[in-house]
Amino acid sequence: MEKMHSALIPNTLLGLAGSIEYKKLKDACKDPKKSSANTLRAILSAAQYTEYGKEHQFATILQAKTDDDLFARYQQYVPANDYEDLRPYVERQKQGIADVLTFGKPYMYATTSGTTNEPKWIPITWTYLRDVYGKMTRVWLYNFIKFRPNVFAGKIITIVGKSREGTAPDGTFYGSVSGVTREKCPSVIQNLFSCPPEVYGIEDYTARYYAIMRTGIEQNVTMLVTPNPSTIVEVGKLMNVYYDDFCNDIERGTLSKKVNIPDDIRQALAPYLKPNPERANELRGLKVRYKIVLPKHYWPNLQIVSTWKCGNTKFYADKIVRYFPENTFIQELGYFSTECRFGLVLDDTNNTRLFPHFHYYEFVAEEELESENKHFLQLHELQKGERYCAYVTTFAGLYRYNMNDLLEVGDFFENTPTVFMIQKINGIVSMTGEKIHEHQFVEAVQRAVTQTGYKMSFFVGFANLQKSTYEFYFEFSGHNRTQAEADEFAKVVDKELCNINIEYQSKRDSFRLGEPIAHLLVKNAYEKFKQECLKEGKRDGQFKMVMLMQDDAKHEKFRRLTVSD
Repeated sequence: MEKMHSALIPNTLLGLAGSIEYKKLKDACKDPKKSSANTLRAILSAAQYTEYGKEHQFATILQAKTDDDLFARYQQYVPANDYEDLRPYVERQKQGIADVLTFGKPYMYATTSGTTNEPKWIPITWTYLRDVYGKMTRVWLYNFIKFRPNVFAGKIITIVGKSREGTAPDGTFYGSVSGVTREKCPSVIQNLFSCPPEVYGIEDYTARYYAIMRTGIEQNVTMLVTPNPSTIVEVGKLMNVYYDDFCNDIERGTLSKKVNIPDDIRQALAPYLKPNPERANELRGLKVRYKIVLPKHYWPNLQIVSTWKCGNTKFYADKIVRYFPENTFIQELGYFSTECRFGLVLDDTNNTRLFPHFHYYEFVAEEELESENKHFLQLHELQKGERYCAYVTTFAGLYRYNMNDLLEVGDFFENTPTVFMIQKINGIVSMTGEKIHEHQFVEAVQRAVTQTGYKMSFFVGFANLQKSTYEFYFEFSGHNRTQAEADEFAKVVDKELCNINIEYQSKRDSFRLGEPIAHLLVKNAYEKFKQECLKEGKRDGQFKMVMLMQDDAKHEKFRRLTVSD
């Protein structure tokens, strides 16, 4: 393995740039009310002459004399939105029409699963990339140096999405914001990446992971970044399946033909591949010694792993702790999504520090989520230990956008609350980022019924976090179906979920989600489940059946209602 090199140059350059932005963050967090008002005014000023700004009276809102009046006017003239409310505006932008949601046209779109069969196209402006993502990244990199001064003394592995996947009708590209952010990193960081960005264009996930680790396992890696810890689990499995192939490739300076890597990407990887028999022998020796080789064995100098640890990802995050050297700092990546880089974790807690000078935040208390007359709270009004749903307004054209996430308030940074993710809400289930809406599951089952001709009396689905898969429970009618038929039906549902939800397909393709498990229910399973719930004190008038859940107690009830039992 190559030796640790000096981190003096990256630490100096990144430390200077990051410390400046960190000071601005601290200053903004001293008075979150004033910072929030200033940010909202800046966003509305930039967009007041857009179609959306004119329709929603941005100019009138900006006439407010006080911060409280500004917040009140914004709530008065601009409704809370989900993506479907904004989709018509985005569709106009995609056709090349300027000044719709923001001034000019977006620099790119980021795609993610939506509430309908059509994915969300999240507009990302150049200003948002440069002034929000760029400056937040400087703080992020500066933070790593503070915790581990040698974090940039070796190579960096990032596992992100493909930066450019296609184009909108007007030619604007769409792709992964994480991939674009990697490309826009400071040059001093670019030189430390262990592989070229072309590897993220490999469609086959096994081949993609192989290409990333082919270069990575050979080098002295000091930092690993990937949002989903489930990805680390899958890569760990791949490492031990292909370990001998990795050793042979490193010895010869080759790239195995066993994996499906396109020729153009093989060519991009060629400069990274040189015969290295010494390292190959080191790796073979590790296998003799440990049998199952882990990152702590081939990356003993690993300083930081940055990944999600909150919400459902905690299950996977707990699994990977043993993978890494004892001194490795496994830091929560922070609460963010395709729609918004909400904030960053900058310490050894799981609490995300918010950036009130980059985003305007609003919140609804957990107990009011079902209310028709929600009270929207400002950032400075949040209370530690309480839970809220977040709404965000950005410089990229999202206005009072419902994030559909339940957050809990942690400690305060300066005078601004920090938050951490609890779970998805409003009928959304997500184990590793797939974000399946209940109605998407229902539609997938309905499509399967149409395709198979099987009649359905009742069905329900549960997320099984331990197995990283979904379990589907079916009560067929008109014919006594076998377990084999239920298994085949579940495969059709699985295929249709892939067609409906691009994130689900991505997680299935990358093995982060396993094949769904089918169960046959006894006759009248729903009625028996309901009766059990009523016996436990649930009121009949309040009884609601959700068709897709992550609820261990309810799941256990349905386990007891299967034919096999």
